[in-house]
Amino acid sequence: MRHAKRVKKLGRTKEHRKAMLANMAASLLANIQIRTTLVKAKEVKKVVEKLITLGKRGDLHARRLAYDVIRDRKLVKKLFDEIAPEFTNRTGGYSRVLKLGRRKGDGAHVAVVELLMKKPVAVEKEKGKKEKGKAKEPEAPVKKPKEKKEKKEKKEEKPKAKPKTKGKKKKDED
Repeated sequence: MRHAKRVKKLGRTKEHRKAMLANMAASLLANIQIRTTLVKAKEVKKVVEKLITLGKRGDLHARRLAYDVIRDRKLVKKLFDEIAPEFTNRTGGYSRVLKLGRRKGDGAHVAVVELLMKKPVAVEKEKGKKEKGKAKEPEAPVKKPKEKKEKKEKKEEKPKAKPKTKGKKKKDED
């Protein structure tokens, strides 16, 4: 019996579980929000909360401990320089799990994990004013999907196979 066992095994070995949660934590720190199953969301929340607490400490040892989990220098720098300073006034609860319902294929409970950061305000430029100094980038050509009518026309153009005749073959005389 598993009395007083705190770890959710998630149907994986210890190494696989550790790597998966580290990857999910890195994705959450990079994208601010991820969508996953409910149980995984609750587990990755624990990992991310500890990483943000390390980021608030800000010392070299905390950076090295965070790097042991994330394994990405740019992401560790983002954690310590951008993400953690936003939570200086908060003592915990840096993320939340929102339930989305069930997944269509297998019926698993799906949730969104997101950091409770201030949303960046999108700056709208005024109408009629153009930005100077920036050249417009050429738009990539858009591929149009092939229509079904073309396929039907191609089928009609193909000659039909000659019917097989039973018996002796007749020679064509010219």
